[in-house]
Formats: sequence, C-alpha cells, structure tokens
Amino acid sequence: MDIRQQKSWNILLIGDLCLDVYHYGVCERMSPEAPIPVFKELRKETRLGMSGNVRLNLKSFGMNVEHQHNEELIEKHRFVEDRYSQQLFRCDQGENTFLEPLVLDINKHFDAVVVSDYNKGTVTPATFKALKEKISPLTPVFVDSKKQDLRIFEDSFIKVNESEASKAITEQTQDIIVTLGPKGALWSGQLFETQKVDVFDVCGAGDVFLSALVYGYLRHGNLPDAIAIANRCASLSVAKMGTYVLTKEDINDLCI
Repeated sequence: MDIRQQKSWNILLIGDLCLDVYHYGVCERMSPEAPIPVFKELRKETRLGMSGNVRLNLKSFGMNVEHQHNEELIEKHRFVEDRYSQQLFRCDQGENTFLEPLVLDINKHFDAVVVSDYNKGTVTPATFKALKEKISPLTPVFVDSKKQDLRIFEDSFIKVNESEASKAITEQTQDIIVTLGPKGALWSGQLFETQKVDVFDVCGAGDVFLSALVYGYLRHGNLPDAIAIANRCASLSVAKMGTYVLTKEDINDLCI
C-alpha cells in the first residue's frame, strides 16, 4: 500500500539533537611524528543525528513532525577509510556538560508523541511530567531512552535495546519493547523474529526502529503489527553505511 494513501498524522518529537559528520578519506602513509597513520580527507557529509534522525525517518512515512530539541550544538565526527568503509575513530564535541532541559511549547493536538532521549539533559523528569500534563491522556507516547531509571516514563511504550534492558529500573513491563539485534524484538514475552541480513553499520538503527514502530502503531492500532514493520525497517538500515533515512521506496516495499 502506497504511503501517500495514508493519513498524514501529526507527531510531536522531543529529544536530543546532534550533527553526525562523516569524514571520508584514505590512510596511505605513517606520520613521521608518531607511529600513527595519516588520514587524508577526500569528502565530508553532514547528517542529522539522534532525534534529528528520528525526525527525518518519521517524515519519510509522510508524518507532520513538530520537533522540539536542544539549542546547544553537539557534533559527532566519524573518520572513515573510504576504500574499505571502515570507521577509524570518532571525535565528539559539545557534550562536556548536560544540556539545558527543554521548556515545551505545546498548543495543539498530536496523534502521537515521540521521546528520543539520549540522556544528554534535554529530557528531565520535570520535562516529561510537563509533557504529560499538556497532552491528552489518550495520546500514545513512544519513548526511546538511554536512562537507566525508566520509571518516569510510566504509561508509555518504551523501546530499549538488550543491553539497556538488563540495567533498566522500571515498574512497567507490559509495554516495554526490547530490540535484540539480529534476533528481532521481544515484547510481552513474545519474540518477534527478524530477517537475517549482513550487518554493515548499526548506527541509527534504533532511530529507524522507533520511527517505524510509531508508524505501524498508528496505521494498525496494535503493537504486534507495529513491531513487525519496525523489525523489517531496522534490518534494512543496518545494511547501510551511517545513519540511514528510509526512502519512500523502502517504505512501500517493507510496510505492506
């Protein structure tokens, strides 16, 4: 089914935003100053990361997205050997202190709320409490958080990976979705298997899963169908280099 035939839902997205900067180059000689390779940059690409990647993927599904995020600039510079698509190292800037908490401006109805929380300071317990007070209790809230204590996100659909789940503090179990990489996803004691693919880069796969989960839930009204769609989309993203944004063709192929 073509996504152009779907309702265009209104989504509120809040969370941490960064720029992912990819430096592509080659290492052809050693430095005379130290036993390290010299990186010769050939080109550079800049992409939106963290909640920015979620925003782009939500928009790929045809959703209208209002994005409220940090004003401080975070940059993640990745240096990649272009001939082998091998990431050599990463240099992060702008994360020396916690970011300023968001002051939310909500003055209209949303079909769903998405919280993309990388635990940089943008989303605090007070931020989430204010959010819940300003939206309808019937509005579904989807959370992807790096926090260990998830109790502040009660009555939400919470998505975590396997490592995060092992450390999570929560009193809520029924609406926690645990992504398991190549094994798929676990929810409510049920394993949702995923297609086996050659994994190239897992960067941003969680953002793709979250965006597809929101779309699937709004389209079908239930988590099992939503998780199946999210699995398929995430499997596609890990076969690509860097933070991936789904195309209309991807979605039409994967979400039927």
